[in-house]
Amino acid sequence: MSGPQEQLVAQLARIKDLSGLSLRALATQAGLSSSSLSRYLTGRLVPPWEAVVALCKAVGRDPRPLRPVWAEATKAGAAPPPRRNDLPADLFDFTGREAESAQVEELLRTAGAVAIDGMAGVGKTSLAVHVAHRLAAAYPDGGLYLDLHGFTPGQEPLEPLAALGRLLAALEITHPPAGAVERAALWRSELSRRRALVVLDNAVDAEQVRPLLPGAGKSAVLVTSRNRLVSLDGVPPVSVAPFTAGDAADLFGRAAGLGATDDQAVGQVLQQCGGLPLALRMAGARLRHRPGWTVAVLAERLRDTAGRFDAVFGMSLHQLDPAQRRLFRLLGVLPGADFDAAVAGALADVPADRLGAVLDELVDAHLLQELSPGRFRMHDLIRQYAADLAADEEPQADAALRRVLQHYLAQAVTRDRMLPSPQRPQPAAGNPAEALAWFDLEYVNLVAGFDAAVRLGVDEVVAELPQAMRVWFFRHRGTDDQTRLLQAAADAAGRLGRHQERAALLSDLGFALAAAGRLTEALAAYEVAEREGPDDELAAGLALRTGLARRDLGDLEAAQEQLRRARELFEKLGRPAGQSQALAFEGWVTLRLGRRAEAVDLARASVALAAGPGQVTGLVTLGLAVEDPAESLRTLREALRLSEEHNLQHNQAWCHNALGVALRGMGSLDPALEHHRRAFALLEPLAEVQLEIDCLHEYAETCRVAGRPDEALALLDRIVALARELGRPHDEQLARAARQKI
Repeated sequence: MSGPQEQLVAQLARIKDLSGLSLRALATQAGLSSSSLSRYLTGRLVPPWEAVVALCKAVGRDPRPLRPVWAEATKAGAAPPPRRNDLPADLFDFTGREAESAQVEELLRTAGAVAIDGMAGVGKTSLAVHVAHRLAAAYPDGGLYLDLHGFTPGQEPLEPLAALGRLLAALEITHPPAGAVERAALWRSELSRRRALVVLDNAVDAEQVRPLLPGAGKSAVLVTSRNRLVSLDGVPPVSVAPFTAGDAADLFGRAAGLGATDDQAVGQVLQQCGGLPLALRMAGARLRHRPGWTVAVLAERLRDTAGRFDAVFGMSLHQLDPAQRRLFRLLGVLPGADFDAAVAGALADVPADRLGAVLDELVDAHLLQELSPGRFRMHDLIRQYAADLAADEEPQADAALRRVLQHYLAQAVTRDRMLPSPQRPQPAAGNPAEALAWFDLEYVNLVAGFDAAVRLGVDEVVAELPQAMRVWFFRHRGTDDQTRLLQAAADAAGRLGRHQERAALLSDLGFALAAAGRLTEALAAYEVAEREGPDDELAAGLALRTGLARRDLGDLEAAQEQLRRARELFEKLGRPAGQSQALAFEGWVTLRLGRRAEAVDLARASVALAAGPGQVTGLVTLGLAVEDPAESLRTLREALRLSEEHNLQHNQAWCHNALGVALRGMGSLDPALEHHRRAFALLEPLAEVQLEIDCLHEYAETCRVAGRPDEALALLDRIVALARELGRPHDEQLARAARQKI
């Protein structure tokens, strides 16, 4: 290794190899976050000396020989991280805007934010993207782009909660907190450690943007909107006007392939285009595709068409053949943000491989934008124009949209079958990582398609699409749309007379509500599912989930009854995995009821029936139930090892919390507190309110026993606030009783 920073990275990699642990497990062992450790190991960040010491201690190595290497690496600084770039491509023919570009760049340097406003089609997004590309070197952590759909035809503006979820997902935070305030705080925290440029395109108003702004740090934000966002404090505006005659002529000439000219016909074309870059490019493309025309002919054609912008758009359509014009009209009714050739093929009912030339023609005419190879979108103005044409001239638009919805459903089902799940241990052939990446890419379009299916009354798609997204939703718990989609899907399944599907969807709805801490609503969903007459397998799952909700509400006898029923049904069905889970949770409830020996027996039976990560639930129950301290710690650490090995972040937090409880009982209070802290570090990015409440109770008790009354009171106050918000009097009573002990 040549430089000190590379030498330090090599030494840290050696420590990881010596540990024999996964990155996440080593981070937990050393009391670090896995994201920080990843940056240390890739050279993106020089660790503080305390982190080097913690890593050395984790493998029993003396850190002192590393001190000189660390000191030199600190002086040299970290290697630049790989740059993320979500920005659309810069326009090859970007023209003019020198003054506006300079103003935007200066405001980004001084204020760290700027809002570009102007009328539709004036080039706000083009200017923002152009400046972002010019300043790429000043923002080494990359450029993020998000369309807020403030004025997108057929779509509601993106709510701040959902927008924050997508921005955090771009930073690889897949389980954001449930609330908008918490997400905004996490977003600001993440940006404070980066130097990134964020482009928030197409904002409807200041209220939509305000929660998305970065806080302290060196990141910056560029906002575009048709409205002037005067109430957005700290974000100075830059207004963009239509082109002056000189810039308009330059852009038209470049788009048309003309040399410099100022004849009268050009002036007439420019007047029809109103100085809007979008219209100028389209008019120029029209002329370029008709080499036999003169500028005067183009001006005459535009003048003879009613409506200035309709004239420009219509002239671009005239250069297309009937099949190309039909696809253009149909694209106006397509839901979602972008699309690929396969979606366009489903829309037009034409094989995708025959659409390549058609799509290329639409791109050349500036009727489509190609965001990346094979990925397309429409400008909002053009989309509205296409939608208007479809409403007037395309009687089969609804049928075309239904084909797209069926296409999305079929693709989702195919990819879902590639993903392993407890119900499907042997998935279909395929690459699970690619399947998940497809869901990540198409998620916005799938939700938009689902909403279109609801509007059209396509109940089959409404009922089946959330089922095809079940595994993806499980891995992305807390996704804002999940409960809404599941409720609508259950209603659609009921209309179709599919009672088993309706019961399964209601069960999933209840599970999502329970994870968010909304237990009363979860139980209501489970009760409706029961009335649908579920088969034994679904009834077993419902009994298990109902038992857990009853447990968390403090109704232990009712919980035990449901968990026993679940255990018996799973045993009858020959489902050892389900039986193991029911036994483990029944053991947990039995322990709380004061029957320790019986709880130990149930937990051991659970572990014996399960394998791999399926043993975690039984091991945690067993570790809390056994009286021998050595066996307790050994069992809980095995549960933690399995959770880390299989990257089960929720279970890791649960295991750390259980270790805190066990160590508290043994009088080892400092290690107990450390495990509680690790549990909450893991919980921070997760939308798991129920697990958070469980951990808060135990953490507060450990703080009380350790003589930390202020910390204990703060944790108990958090429980009271959550309990009131979610309608959970049992948790509020427990917290208030605990306060009385302090």
